[in-house]
Amino acid sequence: MARDLHAAQHFYGAVLGWEFRTTSLGDEFSVAFLDGAPIAGIGALARSLAVAVEWIPYFAVDDADVTAARISERSATVAVGPISFGTGRAALAADRDGAVFGFWQGKVIPDWTVGRSRAPAWLELRTRDAFEAAIFYAEVFDWGSERPGGVQVSYEDEHVVLRHGPDKVARLTGGAVEAAPDPRVRPRWHVYFYVPDIDAAIDAATRLGGGAVTEPEIEDEDDVPPPPGPGHGPDDVPAAARRVMLRDPDGGLFTVTTRGPA
Repeated sequence: MARDLHAAQHFYGAVLGWEFRTTSLGDEFSVAFLDGAPIAGIGALARSLAVAVEWIPYFAVDDADVTAARISERSATVAVGPISFGTGRAALAADRDGAVFGFWQGKVIPDWTVGRSRAPAWLELRTRDAFEAAIFYAEVFDWGSERPGGVQVSYEDEHVVLRHGPDKVARLTGGAVEAAPDPRVRPRWHVYFYVPDIDAAIDAATRLGGGAVTEPEIEDEDDVPPPPGPGHGPDDVPAAARRVMLRDPDGGLFTVTTRGPA
């Protein structure tokens, strides 16, 4: 969700090395690519919808209307939609603690999946109670069910961890305080992107009006999953893998990590 599409393209192109392509959705939406693979969508919708500039994960669903009903039944909020959007139907919602997410009914590009190819590396829900959140999302999206291809839920190292097939794709972390003044702990979904050079990403972000929110730090081996694919494990990850949280000029937060895909 951006305010100015061209400004956002300029910033993320310089910081993350993305190239952009227009789509059939109009002049206010584009898709970012890296090495020919789709990474993310940027829509100039924040101003018209009067919402914050932020990165929002979208989860694939079989039936958007059923998903919307499940969200409302659990005292959460469906803010927009479901509405027809390109080749499918999309909606924006917020969980009971205010973390914003989307869901999508329609065609899914195989490579456009967390932890695969050069798509986003990792998702993290920062919330007040990870277990309560896990129950909410499991009931809404059928996470933890036995159906083939579903998302599996487990408890590891005091976090709730989500897996899609063999890939560790997200973590739910508790402890954030609702309405806390620090935006890093406000309940929200947070996205990680791959970069080859942390320092270059920081320099580009600072030069273009954004900057680093945290100091660069060494990746904890269990924090972000190893590169996906057969034959890859923690020993394949460089010991110096690093990460840092950045903000764009409009305040949108994201983290970059050098822990790259297979």
